[in-house]
Amino acid sequence: MYAYLIVNIEVSDPAAYDEYKIGVPPILARHGGEYLVRGGSWEAFEGDWRPSRLVILRFPSLKAIREFLNDPEYAPLKELRHKLARTDMVAVDGVRDPMVS
Repeated sequence: MYAYLIVNIEVSDPAAYDEYKIGVPPILARHGGEYLVRGGSWEAFEGDWRPSRLVILRFPSLKAIREFLNDPEYAPLKELRHKLARTDMVAVDGVRDPMVS
């Protein structure tokens, strides 16, 4: 069963944020993570939530998400993101496929 990391990022300095966007993918891949959504246009259908930059990532498990977020190589990039953006982040287990044992 996959786990998903859902992130809304409000970037204050897009040019400086490019360093983060370039540095993260190799670390993400080492933990089995992959981008499903990385920015792009969106449309609200209900509620008041208006994401700024929406990112959805898929990982093999919640444990893999924790390991990615706590990876020592990711730490300087996380610090950079905290300086350049306001972030809301949640992780959730995916739905287990009843057809797969």
